[in-house]
Amino acid sequence: MTQRLDMIKTIVFDLGGVVFAQNYEKAVSHFEEIGVGDARRLLDPFAQAGFFGDLESGRITADEYRRELSKLAGRELTVKDCVYAWTGYVDHLPKHNLEALRRLRSEGYRLVLLSNTNPFMMMWAMSPEFDGEGHSLRDYFDACYLSYECRLMKPDPAIFQLMLTREGIRPEETLFLDDSERNIEAARALGIQTICPKDNADWTAELFQRLG
Repeated sequence: MTQRLDMIKTIVFDLGGVVFAQNYEKAVSHFEEIGVGDARRLLDPFAQAGFFGDLESGRITADEYRRELSKLAGRELTVKDCVYAWTGYVDHLPKHNLEALRRLRSEGYRLVLLSNTNPFMMMWAMSPEFDGEGHSLRDYFDACYLSYECRLMKPDPAIFQLMLTREGIRPEETLFLDDSERNIEAARALGIQTICPKDNADWTAELFQRLG
């Protein structure tokens, strides 16, 4: 039986594949366009490795990453090039997702973003270009926990614990939405309630049904 979530006070969202619909093939194409011919091997739909992972875990800076990527491209890449490449992951931003986020906040839920991401993706997401209506990601969330700022990545339990501690929230009063089973399992192990939407699926109906 599906558990009702009557005690939920905080709802935590992943970004890619949940807030926005993700497109791995488009990301590969964007990286190839800027000259990274080995993009398919270097990119992962869920968790980055190598110096891509170093960027998302905060082990290297955005500029250090740009210089390393420039070596692969065989030319000096700009910040704009890097933003273009990374935002290839964004297929589209479903309006019903944004409407759901607004509704949840109006109903008194605290909304938190917990994402494995990087500065280049955030240059887009934190800008007025995010929703096409002049609002940034921060206009939809009360707090953001970003892997490169926290220097931790999902599914490491430490990033979930960091969020719980800083937010001052109890796991059983927290609901987490993520499209990665590994991340969902890590959250469940800490007692956090979860929903795992698949393949950019619409999670809004299930969420509101379970919230009652």
